[in-house]
Amino acid sequence: MSQVTLTPKISEKAIALAEQNIYVFEVPVGTNKIEVKKAVEAAFKVSVIDVNMVVVKGKLKRFKQVMGRQRDTKKAMVKVKAGQSITLFEVAK
Repeated sequence: MSQVTLTPKISEKAIALAEQNIYVFEVPVGTNKIEVKKAVEAAFKVSVIDVNMVVVKGKLKRFKQVMGRQRDTKKAMVKVKAGQSITLFEVAK
């Protein structure tokens, strides 16, 4: 099994979802739900209930006269068991 890199997505929507025990990570495009679940459980010592995946297509961009395209990215929305949390998403109150 390959090592899955989990990059937390910090945005207004991700912080709002964190209050509902749903945490958003950016993962490599080739990963699947099972690999993400195992990686989150191993990295943060929480029990994962559900994993949802979204592929965000890259935008078309132009640099002078050359057209190009940004890379596709994949986001994983991970729901953890009630009463558990991931400390990366805690907001100072």
